[in-house]
Amino acid sequence: MLHKTRGIVLKNTNYSENSVIVQIFTEKFGIQSYLINGVKKPKAKIKNNILQPLHLLEMVVYHKQASNLQRVAEAGQLPLLQTIPYDITKSSIALFLNEVVYKCIRHQGPDEALFEFIFRSIELLDSLQKNLNIFHLHFLLRLTQYLGFYPELINRNYPFFDLKEGCFVNSIPAHRLFLQTPDTSYFLELLTSNYTEALKTPLQGFEKKYLLERILEYYQLHVDGFGEIRSHRILEEVLQ
Repeated sequence: MLHKTRGIVLKNTNYSENSVIVQIFTEKFGIQSYLINGVKKPKAKIKNNILQPLHLLEMVVYHKQASNLQRVAEAGQLPLLQTIPYDITKSSIALFLNEVVYKCIRHQGPDEALFEFIFRSIELLDSLQKNLNIFHLHFLLRLTQYLGFYPELINRNYPFFDLKEGCFVNSIPAHRLFLQTPDTSYFLELLTSNYTEALKTPLQGFEKKYLLERILEYYQLHVDGFGEIRSHRILEEVLQ
């Protein structure tokens, strides 16, 4: 049976000389693996260049409930990304975000709110002209709302943030997994501002790096099997 759905490309793996298996987060079915034949041929109906990570698709797919490998009847970019594929800063951010998203939702079922958040965030990154150097930090913190471990803000004025418990506390926790002043202030400002707002206190390079490492540590504590992220090293170089 044919179904129309939007999709977000997450991973593209060669299957044969001209075919690929693509893992796509679909609006209708969650994460699905699709075998797409002939994508590398000159006259391919679906070309490989639209199947790169975080590209946004409008798709017509065959869906069999019991199958681990689905098929695509039609696919096209919608909307067409205008800047991410050609801008080194944005493409580095996209590479990093893709790695994080894939680790968090590789077994994800249908979730329209999560899908819409990721889809709209990619659209915004493509159009954004400012605050690129903190976009990834905003995204990581926003994403936790949809993954179930958004930081508790009731005691937001407390000087420490406990990464294990996900809340602000008034005294140093009995472990090393916490933020303290002034990093709690930066962390809170990121939590309470949006993508397009500049921070009141601009972050220096070493502060962005430190916060990113701590936020990734937060993910490691709350996402089973999250493991290590590799692409943030490249991102740090680009955003210096």
